[in-house]
Amino acid sequence: MKKVEAIIRKSKFDEVKKALHQIEVNFFSYWDVTGVGNEKQGHVYRGVSYSTSDIQRRYLVIVVSDDFLEKTVNVLLDTASTGSVGDGKIFISDIIEGYRIRTKESGSAGIN
Repeated sequence: MKKVEAIIRKSKFDEVKKALHQIEVNFFSYWDVTGVGNEKQGHVYRGVSYSTSDIQRRYLVIVVSDDFLEKTVNVLLDTASTGSVGDGKIFISDIIEGYRIRTKESGSAGIN
């Protein structure tokens, strides 16, 4: 099993969620997060200057079986991308074991 962590633009979240559901990744967790990126220019909105160094993003955590890893990553790469600086990052790590608390199932059965 693998844990896929993705930091994406908030504006792309609905599209990413829909695409994940289409490939049958039906459960994941997400949070609104703030990060600091490489973009250092300021913007002006209604006469007020604000910094873009603090970036609002959405952080997703998805645990998938090894069989779904490539498909999941490809969906994230395809749907979260705008082609501009600040599209986000994807991190993948190993999961030793997972359990479904209600049924006590473990492994891939516990996460599906």
